[in-house]
Amino acid sequence: MDDKFRAKVSDFGTSRFVSIDQTHLTTLVKGTFGYLDPEYFQSSQFTEKSDVYSFGVVLVELLTGEKPISVTRIGEHRSLATHFMMAMEEGEGMAVFDRRIAEEGGRGVVMAVAELAVRCLNLNGKNRPAMKEVASELERIRASYVPVSGKVKYNGGIEEDMIMLSYEDDKKND
Repeated sequence: MDDKFRAKVSDFGTSRFVSIDQTHLTTLVKGTFGYLDPEYFQSSQFTEKSDVYSFGVVLVELLTGEKPISVTRIGEHRSLATHFMMAMEEGEGMAVFDRRIAEEGGRGVVMAVAELAVRCLNLNGKNRPAMKEVASELERIRASYVPVSGKVKYNGGIEEDMIMLSYEDDKKND
């Protein structure tokens, strides 16, 4: 994702390069480091769940506002996925979320997306949800938003109608 949150990769880095002049089909995987399924490094095989892992990285990028590989963090924390998973395991997920996302999205929706990302980033591909399940879960989260309208007064004294979104789970916790 670039600075304006536009997707820069559409295949999550698992495209294959095949030379036109070759008589035998050989492929070389070209990947974007930080998005590649860790199981690929062990087996050299992509599965239907490899893209689920990569999509989990995209979800974490959106939640944190960070890139998949950090130049400022060191060691195993250089990987955004690893950094995020460790924070979630330690109950420190809210500390790694982008402040603006946490405030605007609300705790319920942010945690729901974070928990989905955790499932997508499972190191064992067999334990990851299918992309169809991921899409259904995101739709369920989206449908759980409840519009709340009200008036907002800005510094200049100008009052405007505003529609805000609230997550149903946030209301249950209040």
